[in-house]
This record gives sequence, structure tokens and C-alpha cells, in this order.
Amino acid sequence: MLEPVTLAHVAREAGVSPSTVSRILNGTANVTPEKRVRVEAVIARLNFRPNPQAQALAGGRSLSIGVITPSLHSTFYGEALAGIEAALDDTPYHPLVISGQWRTEREQEALDVLLARRVDAVILLGGILDDEILQHVARRVPLIAVGREVRGLSECCIVLDNAAGMRLVAKHLLSLGHRQFAYISGAERQSDALERRHAFLGTLQAAGLTVPDGLIQVGNYTEDGGRLAAQRLLDTGLPFTALACANDQMALGARLTLYRAGLRVPEDVSLTGFDDVVTSSLMTPPLTTVRQAIYDIGTVAAREALNLLAGQPVNRQLFTPELVVRDSTAPSPSPSPAEAQA
Repeated sequence: MLEPVTLAHVAREAGVSPSTVSRILNGTANVTPEKRVRVEAVIARLNFRPNPQAQALAGGRSLSIGVITPSLHSTFYGEALAGIEAALDDTPYHPLVISGQWRTEREQEALDVLLARRVDAVILLGGILDDEILQHVARRVPLIAVGREVRGLSECCIVLDNAAGMRLVAKHLLSLGHRQFAYISGAERQSDALERRHAFLGTLQAAGLTVPDGLIQVGNYTEDGGRLAAQRLLDTGLPFTALACANDQMALGARLTLYRAGLRVPEDVSLTGFDDVVTSSLMTPPLTTVRQAIYDIGTVAAREALNLLAGQPVNRQLFTPELVVRDSTAPSPSPSPAEAQA
């Protein structure tokens, strides 16, 4: 087996130092035309192919972009990760993905690991770390935050108008005649969960309606969280004809609880979600929800990270939500099924 040609071989054959060969390869050498021609001729004769990874490391780059996701099992974040991967396909960069598992300490550990690996940039999908921590990170490496606003880094944030999306849900349910509502929120430490909750309840309040405290439950953006929160709603015995969930995964879990309680969707309870993940149109019945361009958000995040790495300006990206009406919502029954069961 032939020994691979190295930069040292080229330098020896051309009668120059390895550093000179390296500088000629990366275009930074200040040498005479004759020396450049001689080195390039040796490179061609020996069919030398520089190692891109070695070149990157020599230039202080790892050719990796760290991605922190709250969960590796989430349908939502899976779509975003696919978009990031696709956007990096034709570039020298590769994503290095790690999960924060919805916990502050694990998210901090994930960030520490990525920085120790000397990633060239960081993309944060959601996340619950304090703005001050992210501001400090952004002074070390380019940072793109998805789904949240970071003080002082607004131009590096990719966000959805959560409030506008949830107002669409509330107005849709009101237009169907619903007046008794229940709501399953995301964890209150997350900004998007707070924005969605305030917008939903605020729209109802503007219509002269309030939701009893017992009919507002907190989930954790997972199917199991939605299932348990929906059971707590039913355990109150309070009537409701519409159940809005802060994301599709909790709506899927809530759907199971309603089914086990003998409540039909949408005949007894109208059900809504938020995100429009790929499985939402396959639910029984298909879920009314707010569409986020999840895959596109991932591709934009990766491209903005590449722009930062290239020293190009980036701009705050705001995605406009869209209501997708499917079969899980219908006109309000009278009386409400919860009242009929009481």
C-alpha cells in the first residue's frame, strides 16, 4: 500500500518549508512567482490532496456547528434539525447535536460540552438558559437563537409571533360558539409558553369570558404531559366545550385522555394544538392547529449561522403563523358534555 502524500513530502520535494506550502495552499503566502509555480508543480506531480479537517484545525476552526435541542424525541425539534442538516449539506460544516432535556442544568452542560469541542457556532432551539448566559456565549462564538428573544441579540433571533398564532385559535373557537374553555399551557419558564397563554386568555377576556383557574393546567410540551394535564382538567368536574393546547404533542396526549373518558372530538370537545407537526394531520380526527414552518425555520437558522461565520450581517427573522382548520373543531354542543356528565 502506497504511503499517503503529506504536506511534508511536498515541502521536501519543492525545497521549501511546510509552512510555506500551507500558506500557498490557503492563499496567504507572500512568495516569488517562481517559488509558487515550483510548489504548485510538485503538488500536481504528487497528486497531493490537503486534508480539509486538518486545514480547518490549523485555522482555528472545527467545521462543526453545535445545536442544542430541548429533546431528541420531539417531532417539532426533529423537523427543525432536519432543516439545519439540509442547509449544511453543501457546506464544509456539520451539525453537532446535543439535548438539554428541558432542564436548565443539562442545557448548561450541553453548552459547556459544545464550547469545549470548539464548535464554530451555536444554534439554540428554544431553551431555558438565562439571557445573560447566552449574551456571554455570543461574545465567544456566533449564536443563533430559535423560538425566543434574547436581550441584546435580537438580530440573531428567529421567532414566531406566538401571540398572533394563539389569537387565531381563540377567535376560531369563539366563532364556533364556544364559551366554556380549558387550556393546557407549556412550562411557564419558557417565553413562548407565556406568550401563547397570555394571548389566548387575553382574547377570551376581550370577548367578556374568563377561564376558571382549575381549567388552566400546565404541561411540559410532551404527549405524556398533555395526557396528564387533560386528566387534571376532567378531575375538576368543571364544564368545557373547547380545549386549546400550547402545542400539538400535548394535544395528542390530551386526545387520548378525552377518548378514555368517553368524550368525542369534536362532537363533545373541540381540540386545538400549535405547531402543525407532521403527525397532526394524521391524528383521529386531524388536528386544528397553528402552522409553523418548522423545517424552514431550521434551514434559516443554519444559514444565519453561516452568515455570522462569514462576517456577513444577519437580521431578526419573524415567521408569521397560519391557522390550519381541520376536523378536531366543530360548533359548540349544548349543553356541554362535562355538564351532561355531572
